[in-house]
Amino acid sequence: MTNNEEFHDEIGNNHISTNANNPIREDAFAISDEEKIERIKKDVENMLLTLGMDLTDDSLKGTPNRVAKMFVKEIFGGLNPNKKPKASTFDNNYKYGEMKKKKNITLYSTCEHHLLPIIGRAHVAYISKGTVIGLSKMNRIVEYYAKRPQVQERLTMQIVQELQRALGTEDVACVIDAKHLCVNSRGIKDIESSTVTSEFGGKFKEAQTRREFLDYIKLETKF
Repeated sequence: MTNNEEFHDEIGNNHISTNANNPIREDAFAISDEEKIERIKKDVENMLLTLGMDLTDDSLKGTPNRVAKMFVKEIFGGLNPNKKPKASTFDNNYKYGEMKKKKNITLYSTCEHHLLPIIGRAHVAYISKGTVIGLSKMNRIVEYYAKRPQVQERLTMQIVQELQRALGTEDVACVIDAKHLCVNSRGIKDIESSTVTSEFGGKFKEAQTRREFLDYIKLETKF
């Protein structure tokens, strides 16, 4: 293995992020989803054949197509900006001025270093400056940014930034507590550990506001 390969292995094995944005090429959407599925299907077929699998077996015949559709339509669907959820907001007519919190939003993502699952919970909060967002939209925003090859720190930041744009306020926070199967099922094989990341904006940078949020979620997440 060359020094360059060793360097990139070191980054991936230690889950180091090198880009605050998802590294997506400019021509990422030059071809249709259907063409992507056909290309990935052939790649998965070749991978399985290289591993020595018998693709004439009834159980494996449809695997390349299933995997390709899953990649494009499901677990990496958040790469497509056309699938970005509309963050519907409403006037805060009832003048609710306290922190609005939502915890234990189920999160499924994929580690971009080994393409293995990240499974956990996201907890979000904001303080309205005149608008509120539908409860289900918080889930949709988490889901959208999770459905792509990800690094947990980046995902946490993207959720906060999207809510800040939608609500017109810096007063947004997000904490994610998740298990990485690239740690739990390979490498160190630590099945108990989870990774916690946080991003605090505006008033959440103040100790008292941040503590109110953290006391609420308590980080007693169960997987």
